[in-house]
Amino acid sequence: MYKILAFVAALAAAAPALATPRPTLVLTEIPKPAGPATVLFNGQDLKDWDAWLGYADPALTYKRPPVAPIGATARSAEMFKVVVEDGRPALYINGRTWGSLVRRGDFQNYHLRLQYKWGKGRWAPREAEAPNNGLLYHSFGAPGVVWGTWSQSAEFEIMLGSTGMIVPVGEAISAVTTVIDDPTLINPKLRFAPDGRVKTVKGGTADWNVEAYSDAEKPAGEWNTLDLYVLGDRAVHVVNGVPVMEVSDLRADDQPLTHGAIQLQSEGAETFFRDMVLTPITALPKVVAK
Repeated sequence: MYKILAFVAALAAAAPALATPRPTLVLTEIPKPAGPATVLFNGQDLKDWDAWLGYADPALTYKRPPVAPIGATARSAEMFKVVVEDGRPALYINGRTWGSLVRRGDFQNYHLRLQYKWGKGRWAPREAEAPNNGLLYHSFGAPGVVWGTWSQSAEFEIMLGSTGMIVPVGEAISAVTTVIDDPTLINPKLRFAPDGRVKTVKGGTADWNVEAYSDAEKPAGEWNTLDLYVLGDRAVHVVNGVPVMEVSDLRADDQPLTHGAIQLQSEGAETFFRDMVLTPITALPKVVAK
């Protein structure tokens, strides 16, 4: 009996602050458009987008292999195309070959809204894992610089159970947010919390991501709405109307990262995107605990 009580006490002592119910986060003071909107996906073709494919075997991606990635090729038409899904045009990303689809342009100080949903395809080496993709913003530099597959950028993670996570894509990229420890997560076991301690995360280091505050994603197969607000080197990630991440001090090579292209990942799962509209703003919304 005493051993059981001691074990329970040890578990309680090890439990993070997450054991206490956390407040719901809401978005307030949503900024009004400061100019005309830009439609990123025209629903007809990909003439404004550039495709890049990584390695023929995605399992090589993080191994710095001596072989070259596939790169820019007509084969990308198999991975990225315009389809009709649920009766409307959608941008389809196959996911079997990892890579990126970059919307040409240099965007800053904006609100980007889009919708996405998962398809049924899951491909090796992640066929048994949660479906994974990403909205990469402030993208810059040559394609494939990061792991032969993506451009340097900040990532609004799109992954079942983790949508809204911040990931610096590239060893030069860093970001600041506030965190609490959550031992239920993969390393570095950090979760965003507005009242947490200040933390810098950097690509290529042990501190390479921070999990979203909560899981606000709809069940697989349903359309989700993402809102990305960026102003200068700060950003707010919103999933289905729920704020889940605040980021500040985005940097590249220790210089402020404040603008760039929009990049969509192909990373092992079929994904559909639609209604991608970018509107200029002059202020960020506020994230408030309800």
